[in-house]
Amino acid sequence: MSYFTEENSEAAVINRLGDDVDPRFRQIMESAVKHLHGFVKEVEPTMDEWFQAIQFLTATGKMCDDKRQEWILASDTLGVSMLVDAINHRRPDGATENTVLGPFHVSGAPVRALGENICLDGKGAPCVVSGTVTDENGAPIAGAKVDVWQTNDEGFYDVQQPGVQPDMNMRGLFTTDESGHYHYTTVKPLPYSIPTDGPVGELLVAMGRHAMRPAHIHYIVSAPGYETLVTHIFPKGDPYLDSDAVFGVKESLIVDFVDEGGSTSARFDVKLKKVG
Repeated sequence: MSYFTEENSEAAVINRLGDDVDPRFRQIMESAVKHLHGFVKEVEPTMDEWFQAIQFLTATGKMCDDKRQEWILASDTLGVSMLVDAINHRRPDGATENTVLGPFHVSGAPVRALGENICLDGKGAPCVVSGTVTDENGAPIAGAKVDVWQTNDEGFYDVQQPGVQPDMNMRGLFTTDESGHYHYTTVKPLPYSIPTDGPVGELLVAMGRHAMRPAHIHYIVSAPGYETLVTHIFPKGDPYLDSDAVFGVKESLIVDFVDEGGSTSARFDVKLKKVG
């Protein structure tokens, strides 16, 4: 029997894993323990500093409910969400790139007809977004589901302003036609701050970072036989493209929003990767 010491701390914990533990779970826990203990040995936190870390974890959990996920926000702002996403969505050249889901997706978005307006509060400059969903070779995909959502013109998602915004404001689920085409009406997106009223906001301040996201529209595009795509589109020229608080920008997702005189238009074509 080997008792716990500073020198053998990793081994002491890992050796407690049972013999019948799932192999993948064992791999994950062994690595987690090694990295966590290595981190502690590298920075040598004081007892007060470690208690501050515990308080951060506790406060982050307390901020989570069915409308807000502070842990996703923490993962996003530390770049972990984008790294996990990149590892799990390595796509061939030509297929549309993924980016982070974000903490404000809501299932059950209202089914809308092509061209319908997702802006229910009447605020903001009108914008028409259109495009075609195809496979990697450019063959159109009819019946693809295009789930879109964004903030309103004041920079808030509907779930952040219950009772202020209409339910399901700035959300819609569209289906591509026989030629794989989709289009909908919305408002031109604007940059906004991620929530800073919780522990993640305090962490960003401590790190000397801003909390701004470049303007964007969220997408989930799915079709039978194809990998589901989770992504954004970003207007070209946005001042926060190079410093997105959640590291979500990819060059291929930057899109021209064309001034149409009182309104704007944008085109975003999607190429899905076949499963297998």
